[in-house]
Amino acid sequence: MRVRNLVVLMLFVTVIAPIVFYTDRLATFKSSSSTDEFVEDVTAVAVNGQNQRLNVLPQESSTILKEPIGIVYSDNTTKSLPNSSTSAQQDSTHIALATQDEENRVQDRSQRENQIMEVIDTITEDMETREDAIDAGDKAEQLSDTASQNMEIKREQKSAQTSRKMDKKGPIKIDTGKQKDQAAMPDARVRQLKDLLIRARVYLSLQATRNNPHFSRELRGRIKEVQRALGDASKDSELGRNAYERLKAMEQTLAKGKQIHDDCAATAKKLRAMLHSTEEQLRVHKRQTMFLTQLTAKTLPKGLHCLPLRLTTEYYTLNSSQQQFPNQEKLEDPQLYHYALFSDNVLAAAVVVNSTVIHSKDPSKHVFHIVTDRLNYVAMRMWFLVNPPGKATVQVQNIEEFTWLNSSYSPVLKQLGSQSMIDYYFRTHRANSDSNLKYRNPKYLSILNHLRFYLPEIFPKLNKVLFLDDDIVVQKDLTALWSLDLKGNVNGAVETCGESFHRFDRYLNFSNPLISKNFDPRACGWAYGMNIFDLAEWKRQNITGVYHSWQKLNHDRQLWKLGTLPPGLITFWKRTYPLDRSWHVLGLGYNPSVGQKDIERASVIHYNGNMKPWLEISIPKYRSYWTRFIDYDHIYLRECNINP
Repeated sequence: MRVRNLVVLMLFVTVIAPIVFYTDRLATFKSSSSTDEFVEDVTAVAVNGQNQRLNVLPQESSTILKEPIGIVYSDNTTKSLPNSSTSAQQDSTHIALATQDEENRVQDRSQRENQIMEVIDTITEDMETREDAIDAGDKAEQLSDTASQNMEIKREQKSAQTSRKMDKKGPIKIDTGKQKDQAAMPDARVRQLKDLLIRARVYLSLQATRNNPHFSRELRGRIKEVQRALGDASKDSELGRNAYERLKAMEQTLAKGKQIHDDCAATAKKLRAMLHSTEEQLRVHKRQTMFLTQLTAKTLPKGLHCLPLRLTTEYYTLNSSQQQFPNQEKLEDPQLYHYALFSDNVLAAAVVVNSTVIHSKDPSKHVFHIVTDRLNYVAMRMWFLVNPPGKATVQVQNIEEFTWLNSSYSPVLKQLGSQSMIDYYFRTHRANSDSNLKYRNPKYLSILNHLRFYLPEIFPKLNKVLFLDDDIVVQKDLTALWSLDLKGNVNGAVETCGESFHRFDRYLNFSNPLISKNFDPRACGWAYGMNIFDLAEWKRQNITGVYHSWQKLNHDRQLWKLGTLPPGLITFWKRTYPLDRSWHVLGLGYNPSVGQKDIERASVIHYNGNMKPWLEISIPKYRSYWTRFIDYDHIYLRECNINP
């Protein structure tokens, strides 16, 4: 019995106990392996989910994870077992397999971590791209449209690069439509260089740049390089060969600056300050430009001041018979074509007469009545005595000879001589005066400007007169205007309805009931400069009396500001016959966009505005239409240094 019990005990120790021991170890290992598999599955799901959000399916993430090999192994505690050499060899084999499997799992985990890092890098790049796009959008409002386009292209290129990284199956085509649009712009690179200069100056003014002397020196050097490369270029074709290299170098330097300046709020604040400062400078420059333009328009060039003096000197060397014009019997013949020209500019009047005579079919039937002031009367006579306009007739009159034109008869003459009017123009401090310098032009003080309202008094025996300003050029024969039926109207003129600022509300004060009750604010305006007047109808409708009544009502300038067009619109209200626009084209004295075809088919072109053709500020491309009627080789012009 004892022997049997001993045998059973030995069997238990040598057989059953190892089985129980190994079974427990196996359960523990399987539990750990299942846990690892669960973690790995969760990681794979997370990676796949992230890839789906990025619309990218890399091949690495789609690889099926292999299930680790379940191997039963033992540790060194089996030494206590007898006859365990075979078991020891098995244990060592098991340990080697387990170690290799562990290394495989570590390698797989490392690969998955690399995949996750690539996904994170991709997300980071995408976020940086979006931030760049937002920054570009904010800057585009303040810098330029080209900067926005460049940033858009940069964002597309970066997005394409990101797609290449995530998709290695083949090349990706990028839509270069916007790049083609940019390339089509002749000044795209010039704008980009200017944009980079603005950004560089912003970085240079920030505190972080000042604290980094090395970057500050580099940035200043880049700015000088870009400025030299840019120069005065306005188109890409005018840039030097090294412009592109300078652009890339500046971009690299600004990229460094972006890393240094991580405070976007400070940069935005500085840009806003620069924007406000630039707007204020622009307002100041606009006011200065307006003032200087008005000043230039008021002044007389040195040559045009010399010419009347030279002509006056020569006039008094003539005898009395040489001082008379021929064909004086034609001055009151109503069967001829009569022109009224009121001017104190000798050269301008000469162009009007010359251009009209050259294009007339029968110059002998054309009579020019020129009225000027006392200062230029002798010079005007001398010019047309020395330079007679062919077979045409010329009369030069002095406004001082119109004894009937006095302050008791003309309200406007009384107003022009009043102290309030003089103060309006010549006082240094004008606290209550109008801010628009256009209305302070001293030409409004000249009665020559208002003679157009007294045509029947100046030409009592004529039926029709064509009024011409001295800043026009005649390009075709105008005799058809005298046979034109004005339908009972007094004034024939070209309307200016095509432009909103040439309507009645632009010139008249419709807040005053006298104006608002009698006129339409959206009524079409018309132009002075070339007007055919029916003097017989003028007398019948007492137009001069209408003009006087409205001038008296406007003694305090509450109905309209100064000038002759506002009272003309009132006086000839519903008495104006609209002419075809080809008769009279305006805008050559202020509008550089007047069409070439409109100019060529026009009978009269008008340099209305401040940029008169005899001034240096004239529009160059329109100047030749005026200068072609002047002989600059004339001895008087050479002596006064008057050149085209």
